[in-house]
Amino acid sequence: MYHSRVRLILASASPRRAELLRAAGYAFEIVPADIDESAGSGEPPEHYVRRVAAEKARAVLRQFPDCTVLAADTTVVVDGAILGKPSDDEDARHMLARLSGRAHRVLTGVVVAGGGREAGAVASTLVRFAVLTPADIDWYIASGEARDKAGAYGVQGLASRFVTGIEGSYSNVVGLPVALVRSLLAEQGFTAAAEGPPGDRGDGSDAIDRT
Repeated sequence: MYHSRVRLILASASPRRAELLRAAGYAFEIVPADIDESAGSGEPPEHYVRRVAAEKARAVLRQFPDCTVLAADTTVVVDGAILGKPSDDEDARHMLARLSGRAHRVLTGVVVAGGGREAGAVASTLVRFAVLTPADIDWYIASGEARDKAGAYGVQGLASRFVTGIEGSYSNVVGLPVALVRSLLAEQGFTAAAEGPPGDRGDGSDAIDRT
């Protein structure tokens, strides 16, 4: 059943997630969640992203209990360590040096909540980086692109030149594993406009940006 009268809310301020969801044909509103995203001591990365996504979804659902809320949290994992968004340029520099010339995993926890139900899962993608010279890192830091991204890089931007291979979902590395999102939303009865009744729009044109 296509829920034409039930709002879908994206609980994220990330423009990249909104772009991916809009490109996939969904209509939604944007209500960022304000929660503590700190990892617990010794918390496994998979548990961390799943937990934070759930807390985001629940926080927004409390404000809009008649809606369905989609939330996600992405992190980079190398040597078992969680690399979130860098605190400053020096922190970004250390992260990029750590990723240089090796493989790492990108994890995204996705949760859909509403109608008394909650479903979630974690997507994992393996990403391989080329060897980065100090000049490469300096150039990328100077671009400013590293500052608001997990692992201090954006695969869809300038850092694409550093990526030598990806195994798994590319959109997951950007911040939203679209195939997984589609599956979880379908469990709640939501489909993209192209899959729903004629006349329904899913281009995000009715989105209310509350960032």
